[in-house]
Amino acid sequence: MKIEKTKIPLSVWAIGFASMLLNISTVMVFGVVALYLKQILGAETGFIVMLEGFFEAMAFAMKLLSGLISDYLRRPKKVMAIGFAMVTISKPIFALFATVPTVIIARLLDRLGNGMQSTPRDALVGDLAPDGTKGCCFGLRNAMATAGSFIGGGLGFIAMYSFNFSYQQVFMWASIPAAIGFILLLIFVHDPHEKEVTANKKPIRHPLHLSDLARLGKSYWLLMIVAVVFMSSRIGESMLVLHATQNFGMDPSFAHGILILYNCTNSLFSYPVGLLSDHLGRFGFLSLSFVILITADILLGFSSDLWVMLIGVALWGIQIGMSQDMFLCMIADQVPEDLRGTGIGFYYLINSLGLLMAGLVGSSLANKYDLFTTFIGSGAIALLALILLITMRPVIDIKR
Repeated sequence: MKIEKTKIPLSVWAIGFASMLLNISTVMVFGVVALYLKQILGAETGFIVMLEGFFEAMAFAMKLLSGLISDYLRRPKKVMAIGFAMVTISKPIFALFATVPTVIIARLLDRLGNGMQSTPRDALVGDLAPDGTKGCCFGLRNAMATAGSFIGGGLGFIAMYSFNFSYQQVFMWASIPAAIGFILLLIFVHDPHEKEVTANKKPIRHPLHLSDLARLGKSYWLLMIVAVVFMSSRIGESMLVLHATQNFGMDPSFAHGILILYNCTNSLFSYPVGLLSDHLGRFGFLSLSFVILITADILLGFSSDLWVMLIGVALWGIQIGMSQDMFLCMIADQVPEDLRGTGIGFYYLINSLGLLMAGLVGSSLANKYDLFTTFIGSGAIALLALILLITMRPVIDIKR
């Protein structure tokens, strides 16, 4: 098989760099904001945990809402820019106002902004990607965004030591990459819908109706059934850290290395897998990502050596990048172009439901039994998702 050189549009590159910078900014703050609330502002641990759950729920709700809005307005770039602006504004608020209420407001702005930019960003990548390059473009975007996550973790660690553990200094410096990403978005990202006007020279609007849910198509909704089952197998990455420290004696000070490892493999594999899927098809790579998760769970559950466990962590990162890209590509391939934001928004909502179930199942198994049982349970659910995917292939594996 000969793979021809793929030309990725400048706007997709700009979205990738902007996403990377936004993630650098977000992770620099995310890594220390809980400590800031606890150690400096004196917030209770239970209150902090409750807030984080609320913020994440709001972020996922915003992902759906922003998809609906971007489809209605036919202006995904503008919706995405509002999200970037919210994230950028939140960082100086963290730095300048050292009270619990203002930190809550800043954190809410950050999570809502991240949620608001996510869906129109992916819809815009689908709109901008030339025919036959969606996998390549989504893979590039995910690779760069994930790279931003582990770069942000490293920079946050360096900044804390460089500024003698001054949280305000870290928060202020974190605003710089977000601001640069916002400028890149405004200048270099082209929205192909900008020139759409009616005969009366007014912008096109796309009112949404319940019938649009049916227009998403049978293949889309069956794919979402597979997605919610598969996401139910994705126990939180915190389980990986707990496994390394509790069962393999890893020093807690090196625990961040677990997160860096799976983010690194996620980033490294996203682009090449996306590129190959443009030529070999999405279904095989989506199925392979399920198999990789099952393999990772087996290694994590049965390993007795740290190096084997770390291979499981690396595979965990690979399957995250592969599955996320393939789901997004298959949605972009299948749903009507004017409902792309809606389709991706519902996918993110279904993701949140699956992750919620994964957290409930994972915590129940860990509390009642042990982490070994948790990983085996995760693999069993992933196997069920694989069986569903293969069974539904005749309907799911299509291109519009």
